[in-house]
Amino acid sequence: MSAPVFSNHGCRLNMYETEAMKDLAAQAGLENAVVVNTCAVTAEAVRKARKDIRRLARENPGAPVIVTGCAAQTEPETFAAMPEVTRVIGNTEKMQPATWVQMAPDFTGETERVQVDDIMSVTETAGHLIDGFGTRSRAYVQVQNGCDHRCTFCIIPYGRGNSRSVPAGVVIEQIRRLVGRGYAEIVLTGVDLTSWGADLPGTPRLGDLVMRILKLVPDLPRLRISSIDSIEVDDNLMRAIAEEERLMPHLHLSLQHGSDLILKRMKRRHLRDDAIRFCQDARRLRPEMTFGADIIAGFPTETEDHFSDSLRLVEECDLTWLHVFPYSARPGTPAARMPQLDGALVRDRAAQLRALGSAAVSKHLAKQVGRRHRILMESPRMGRTEQFAEVTFATDQPEGCIVDATVNAVDGERLLVA
Repeated sequence: MSAPVFSNHGCRLNMYETEAMKDLAAQAGLENAVVVNTCAVTAEAVRKARKDIRRLARENPGAPVIVTGCAAQTEPETFAAMPEVTRVIGNTEKMQPATWVQMAPDFTGETERVQVDDIMSVTETAGHLIDGFGTRSRAYVQVQNGCDHRCTFCIIPYGRGNSRSVPAGVVIEQIRRLVGRGYAEIVLTGVDLTSWGADLPGTPRLGDLVMRILKLVPDLPRLRISSIDSIEVDDNLMRAIAEEERLMPHLHLSLQHGSDLILKRMKRRHLRDDAIRFCQDARRLRPEMTFGADIIAGFPTETEDHFSDSLRLVEECDLTWLHVFPYSARPGTPAARMPQLDGALVRDRAAQLRALGSAAVSKHLAKQVGRRHRILMESPRMGRTEQFAEVTFATDQPEGCIVDATVNAVDGERLLVA
């Protein structure tokens, strides 16, 4: 008998939950199975998940195939119709120990083929905590799930449900445990991270959580925040940016577009000037601050002028790490009913944005040559700066440690240390 094969698609939160499912499956004694954790962010993501399911079924003949994740939650019938699929389980069910017990060890028990409940009825985050994943130097901690906003292009709230927060005490206890196990950097993750706390007593904000973590876990070397909505940033988070050196000077922003009209049609809550102002304010408080951003190319009704606004936004916000999404219609979203752009035009605009992003990375890296950085080693010869730039070393360094080193050169999208 062999351990289950897991395949993850999509965001960091999905990666976190895949690790949690590995623990749940092992505890239940599940063997000889394939588990695919899907993403629903674009139609292309669903297509890739279906392709992956067929590949894994071929490579693991006779093994039951379990499909879960956001795409399984939003369109379970799509995966239930695939002959390769044995079970379809929802995002709530995948984090419940009973789900895995019912399937273990070899699917001989009687369970429903499709187990997907109403995600909107869920009011708490899953209680399953993991002891970190990824490298042995960096661990991810889920502090929030779901989203209360309804952007016109996004299906994710229907896959994740409404926003739910993990209480600060639970978060801090997990971080203490991870630091005790030797992790030098903690990354806070969630679907809509800056909405953390709205459903908790006293309605604390993300900045309150960050300040409490840094105060109550003094031996944590580094704290990093994943993607945030800049319009929701609170005063304490800005204070942490200004005063707390252990909070990394790297923020990934959910900007999506540079045109006010398109932002309104997306039902976003910020305008272009809000994004520019936030970046200016954060960089004034922390001059070494580096920004990444999500940007959608080819949103319905986007003209050349609208697209030019997005290109200019990259420069006006001085963005470095771009995550470019070519727009694809998601059935069930308002944007899918808007006038669509030609696919070739969407792909061309996405390519232009990616090229601009590559130039921004090159510009950022070139500025680092000759500078000294504190680099967290993810492997003996690879680490990352506080701004998350990848660094390659010519000689072995202690894995998991933070090394002071001067950057000597740039090789593509990596910094080099001799």
